[in-house]
Amino acid sequence: MGAAPGTSKAAHGDVAPKKKKGPGALATAYLVIYNVVMTAGWLVIAVGLVRAYLARGSYHGLYYSIEKPLKFFQTGAILEVRKHKCPKHTNESRIVPSSVVLTGFQVMSRVFLTWAVTHSVREVQSEDSVLLFVTAWTVTEIIRYSFYTFSLLNHLPYLIKWARYTFFIVLYPMGVTGELLTIYAALPYVQKTGLYSVTLPNKYNFSFDYYTFLILIMFSYIPLFPQLYFHMIRQRKKVLGHAEDYSKVE
Repeated sequence: MGAAPGTSKAAHGDVAPKKKKGPGALATAYLVIYNVVMTAGWLVIAVGLVRAYLARGSYHGLYYSIEKPLKFFQTGAILEVRKHKCPKHTNESRIVPSSVVLTGFQVMSRVFLTWAVTHSVREVQSEDSVLLFVTAWTVTEIIRYSFYTFSLLNHLPYLIKWARYTFFIVLYPMGVTGELLTIYAALPYVQKTGLYSVTLPNKYNFSFDYYTFLILIMFSYIPLFPQLYFHMIRQRKKVLGHAEDYSKVE
């Protein structure tokens, strides 16, 4: 049965949800500057890796050539405000609580690996696994921060959008493999030196075994990495699916 003339629009108008506003001009300016700086920082790391490789003719020990900028810019990722990073119309801004947790895990695990493993256990710095995750991080972050920058400026090239939702298919497993192998390589040194471990007896009646903690960290990748990876797969279908379908029709 139809509604009475003149009443349906009013009724719908009364209950229509208000559109949420995106970040203000000041917040947008801050986010653009932040993302530009982070993009430039990871480009510096990429150039440093290439220059060191060309100078040495070997990929062994390249970590030492980019150690300082890597620590600085990877730690800078803590400053990210995920839910306000992209304009409202991009898929990245509509992150559900679970993806916030997953992204938080990704950022904090990288900061942890940078300082609590690679920095603290100097014996692993020459491991090939370190170069593996550093290379994966570098390419990923250059693409990611470029994506955020152009999205905030409402001028996102399709190539960057495609790269954001395609390169991770290889880069994420590559980075995780490097991270896990590096932690594994650090275990014997941590066990031998008792690094960051607290033993009983002590006045606080508290004990902590960093060796066991690192093993638990490794096991935490089992439930968390697949969630992050398949979240990105779903995002890829949402963002690139329509464009691919359109190209098939053409």
